[in-house]
Amino acid sequence: MMEFDRKSIRGWSMLGGCGTFGQIASELAKSDDDFAVVTADLTFFSGLERLQKQKPDALYNFGIAEQNMIGAAAGMVKEGMKVFATTYAAFATTRCLDQVKVNMGYMRLPIKLVGLTAGYSVGILGATHMAMEDIAIMRSIPNIVILSPADCTETAKAIIAAYNCEDPVYIRLTGEHRSPIVYMQDYDFIIGKAIELTDGEDMALLATGTMVYECLQAKKILENEGISCRVIDVHTIKPLDEQMLEKLNKMKLIVTVEEHSKIGGLGSGVAEFFADKISSPPQLIIAAPDSYPHAANYKTLLKNCGLTYDAIAEKVSNHYKKYYNL
Repeated sequence: MMEFDRKSIRGWSMLGGCGTFGQIASELAKSDDDFAVVTADLTFFSGLERLQKQKPDALYNFGIAEQNMIGAAAGMVKEGMKVFATTYAAFATTRCLDQVKVNMGYMRLPIKLVGLTAGYSVGILGATHMAMEDIAIMRSIPNIVILSPADCTETAKAIIAAYNCEDPVYIRLTGEHRSPIVYMQDYDFIIGKAIELTDGEDMALLATGTMVYECLQAKKILENEGISCRVIDVHTIKPLDEQMLEKLNKMKLIVTVEEHSKIGGLGSGVAEFFADKISSPPQLIIAAPDSYPHAANYKTLLKNCGLTYDAIAEKVSNHYKKYYNL
C-alpha cells in the first residue's frame, strides 16, 4: 500500500519524476499479475531496476526500438494486460508517432505512455532529446488523455490514476532529481479537474508541470506589487477543465505558463476554449520560444528561455500594467 506521507513525498522528490515512476510501477506490479512495463533501453533511467529484481516477468526491454515497443504494448493490451510504456518524451511522441496514432488514438487501446524527461530536463544532450512539441502532437490525436504532473507527489498520483483509467494516457514528466515539492500531503487527484492552489482576484496563473512551482514563487513577487494572483495547477492538458475555465471569465488577465513550445500547448488549448466566446479575458502565453536552443544544463535552459519565477513575474507584471495603463 502506497502511503502519501512526508517521508514518501520527500523520497519521491529526491528521485525525480523518472525514479518516482519506477517506484510506483513496482508497487502496482505487486498486486497485479497482468501489469507490465515495456521500455526502450531505459530500464535504469526509468527507475525500473527495482521492478526488474522484484518481478522480472513484468518488465520487457525492447532496446532502442520505440516503434516495436508500442506495437508490442498494443498486443499485450489486447490480451487483457495493463501496460505502461516508457522512453524519452522526445522519442515517445515523434519516433513512434504512427504507432501512437493508430494504436492509442484510432484503436483506443489503453496503453499508458510515459514521456520521460520532457521539456528541457536532459537539455545537456541537445535538441534531439528536448521534448518541446510533445503536448502539441498528442493534443492533435483524438482519444488520448494527457497528464502533466506538477511535482513527484503528483507524478505518483498521475501514474495511479492512469493505471485505473480505461482510456489511452500520455504522462509527461518534467524536471530533474531533487525536484521542488508542490504537494506536501495527500490530496484528491481527478483526471480532468484542475486544482486551485491559491486564490486571487486580478489574474489567474494557469501552470502545468514544473511551472506550477515557479508560478507559486512568482505569485509572491506579484502580490508585493499589489497584483492579486490565483495559481491553478492544470495537471490534465486533455481534457481541459472547462468548468474551471468558465469561472475565470471575469478575470482581468489569464496567464498560461508551460515548459513547452508556445505553439500547440496549454496556452493554445486555453485560447481555443475562449475563441468562440462572446467575451473573454485577455491572455498571455508564457512558454518556450519557437526555436532549438544549444545544449545546456536544465537550469541554464530555463533561465535563458525566461521560465524561472522571477522572469515569469516580470513578464506578467509588465503585460498587466501595460494593458491596463497602470
